[in-house]
Amino acid sequence: MKYQFRKKALILLADGTIFYGKSVGDKEGTAFGEVCFNTGMTGYQEIFTDPSYFGQLMVTTNAHIGNYGTQKDEVESESVKIAGLICRNFSYDFSRPSADSSLEAFLDDNNLFAISDVDTRALVSYIRDNGAMNAVISTEVDHVDKLKEQLAKVPSMEGLELASKVSTKAPYYFGEETATYKIAALDIGIKKNILRNLAKRNAYIKVFPYNTTFAEMQKWNPDAYFISNGPGDPEPLKDAITIAQEIIKTHKPLFGICLGHQIIALANGVSTYKMHNGHRGINHPILNLGTGKGEITSQNHGFAINREETEASELLEITHVHLNDNTVAGIRMKDKKVFFVQYHPEASPGPHDADYLFDEYFEMIEKTTKQEAEV
Repeated sequence: MKYQFRKKALILLADGTIFYGKSVGDKEGTAFGEVCFNTGMTGYQEIFTDPSYFGQLMVTTNAHIGNYGTQKDEVESESVKIAGLICRNFSYDFSRPSADSSLEAFLDDNNLFAISDVDTRALVSYIRDNGAMNAVISTEVDHVDKLKEQLAKVPSMEGLELASKVSTKAPYYFGEETATYKIAALDIGIKKNILRNLAKRNAYIKVFPYNTTFAEMQKWNPDAYFISNGPGDPEPLKDAITIAQEIIKTHKPLFGICLGHQIIALANGVSTYKMHNGHRGINHPILNLGTGKGEITSQNHGFAINREETEASELLEITHVHLNDNTVAGIRMKDKKVFFVQYHPEASPGPHDADYLFDEYFEMIEKTTKQEAEV
């Protein structure tokens, strides 16, 4: 057996609860973050590299992780973004012919500490009952008091601004320069697959840092705007909220996903709140209120927007709701070319249930550009 003498490891939750496991490989390590779980059966590489998971200890509910290895193109950013990995059975060997390497090598290359042999069913059940909270994973099983002291100093996800940790440092372009449409995207944790979905619909995208100004984005003279997904609490992102308000005034199309959804809601005076344990997985059922059809969606968020305030707003209309808990999953502005959703249409676990959102966005862009050309 590979790594016969793996290190003992533990998970220490902020409330003092402890779960035990073993290190992946024979490594020693410690990692801090908010513990959360994802219910997806596949897609672990995309999850680990999704900027929206920055600062989180990821519990995978699927019993086997690593069995199909990793592939260099199956990433959502340039590096692993989770703070640490917690799983039940870790596969050191893989069987997929198209894989480039093992998950173990992938984690080593990204300096990510992981533990396995954890009773993840019990851990997830505990998180569901008691809520997401800060935690530490470590091989320092004999130094619990020291770990408790260190864990107490880790800031809560509520009120935490993390977009600055994952956003690009300088503007860059994606797609073909000869494309028909120009889209200005605000990067507060953007996924590569979102850019791919925009580019394949004949768009040339300029991606701007989280702390850019609206004037800088407008200077590029885009046909439309986009506000991305990302990690952390949306309320501290005052500059992004201001940018959303300025974009809305232009009457150009605006589309927002996840954190972008929350930013646009805040720009319309609707508050957000931290959820008990969030939505993270690729099997979340959504109801499209316009068509009456259900959608199977990919989700990853720990914050949501206030439904009562949304319903009371004269500017907004709820377009989608989450069927598990009736939280708001989609909104449009009644008199603007603005809509935003709390899930990931680019992930398409349905597999194509939510693709139409990108198509609707581009129909809106095409119509707007034609109207502007006629003026």
